[in-house]
Amino acid sequence: MTHRILILGGTTEARQLAGKLAARADLSVTLSLAGRTESPVAQGVPVRSGGFGGADGLAAYLRETGTDLMVDATHPYAAQISANAAQAARAAGVPILALRRPGWEPVDGDRWTPVDTVGDAVRALGPAPRRVFLALGRQEVAAFEAAPQHHYLIRSVDPVEPKLDVPDASYLLARGPFREAEERALLEKHRIEIVVSKDSGGEATYGKIAAARALGIEVVMVRRPDLPDVPSAETVEALAALIDQLGVDHFL
Repeated sequence: MTHRILILGGTTEARQLAGKLAARADLSVTLSLAGRTESPVAQGVPVRSGGFGGADGLAAYLRETGTDLMVDATHPYAAQISANAAQAARAAGVPILALRRPGWEPVDGDRWTPVDTVGDAVRALGPAPRRVFLALGRQEVAAFEAAPQHHYLIRSVDPVEPKLDVPDASYLLARGPFREAEERALLEKHRIEIVVSKDSGGEATYGKIAAARALGIEVVMVRRPDLPDVPSAETVEALAALIDQLGVDHFL
């Protein structure tokens, strides 16, 4: 019997998990992407792109497709999607697992200013002009128009459209992973004084954090949002092993 698994993706781990599970003959895996990235990396499994229409739409999709298990492997900051997933799983009676990448922990030499929201990060920059590296993705950078006195270096996978209504901003298109040596060279080249980052966790984007530490640069760290309390694992290997050991039937 083939079990249907829906993976809510958009992260490197989601793609890796899809690859691992797709290798099993008893599983039919579909990877769902939000459609925010214009040129997503090839996935190797059937891909569904775009939203579902909230929790109700996702619940309907789970029922219509006969999905046996849903895995929330979205970004740690995709709080609304995770909330919708948990609600849809309950409504449709479909079990859910989450892949929850652990956050970063400050170590000696880090100069972190933790904040709760991107708006708080804007205020944390202070009134005096500074050279700021925004490594947040393009969805949140518009908030920094409220502090037009700073020079911004903005890195994103896709172009920021419209561009920020500030006098001094530079844009860099790049897709991780980013190594520490490259990040250090970038920070030095642009004479960056402060970095604004999400606590994404993982290794792919940690390079900028390590580089900032090495250069003594302050990091404004936006804390993670609260996420639903569902059964979870911290790594692709642990989650795949959970499904291997218990079988999809265990969760039904």
